[in-house]
Amino acid sequence: MRVSTNTISDNIVRQIQLLSSQQGKLQNQIATGQRISQPEDDPAAVGRVLNLQTEKRHVAQFTNNTSKALEIAQASFSGLQGIKKISDRAGQLGTLGTGVLGPDAMKAYATETDQLIEQAVQAANTRFNGNYIFAGTKVDAPAVTFTRNVAGQIDGATYAGDTAQAAIPLSEGASITPSTNGATNNGLVTFIANLISLRDALNTGNTSAVSTAQAGLTTSEDLLVSALADNGGVQTRIEASQAQQADRTTSVDQLISTETSADLPATIVQLNQTQTAYQAALQSASNIMRLSLLDYIK
Repeated sequence: MRVSTNTISDNIVRQIQLLSSQQGKLQNQIATGQRISQPEDDPAAVGRVLNLQTEKRHVAQFTNNTSKALEIAQASFSGLQGIKKISDRAGQLGTLGTGVLGPDAMKAYATETDQLIEQAVQAANTRFNGNYIFAGTKVDAPAVTFTRNVAGQIDGATYAGDTAQAAIPLSEGASITPSTNGATNNGLVTFIANLISLRDALNTGNTSAVSTAQAGLTTSEDLLVSALADNGGVQTRIEASQAQQADRTTSVDQLISTETSADLPATIVQLNQTQTAYQAALQSASNIMRLSLLDYIK
């Protein structure tokens, strides 16, 4: 069978182009360290990489969620700590108020308690990122509303939030509620009411009423201690989730790298082989293209 000269030339040119393209691809892999630059380089690997990148985006969102949840939990903890300090001082004043004191001393303690009431209301209406943290899910309005008497003193408080808690996803199958629960939030109003009772009892010098108010304050303090302990557990869980998401991100990155990174030693060997084949093809093409009709006749 006879093969035309044009067919031979076309085959040689195609082979040289193929080797040149492969040579360029291998050089790019060595320069970038990546073996995939186009989907056709490895369609199956590209599919796996796309799935891994989707998972990485999900993990990034969960990582952001854990950061947000931790910030809310820490803000709640700080607010509860501030209220706990108020409670500690109120307990001391209650103890002092049950002793043998003169009217002036009782009124002085009542004045200090009145300041504690103002601080407690302010702390109960703590805001974080513009949201009231002790209001449940009604974060756009103060958690505690209050009234004042003719002397300008707070004489009543009401909880204006709700008992719901916003859940934040930490992973595909887990979520957490970093804010305080409804019982704690309502307990803050009870605490303020106990402070008001203590102030009024101190003002009138009624030691029996002081003892009753002090008992209520002890119950409120127990609630605060429990809420702080719960919050600590929530923060521990969030921090554990942060560590898990960090490990998961590292694992996904490693899998993506395994799929896309070039094996440099093997790629360099392959490039050398391709360059050798390319030079040989050029030499062969040069020799073949110099053949004339007389060469075939001979």
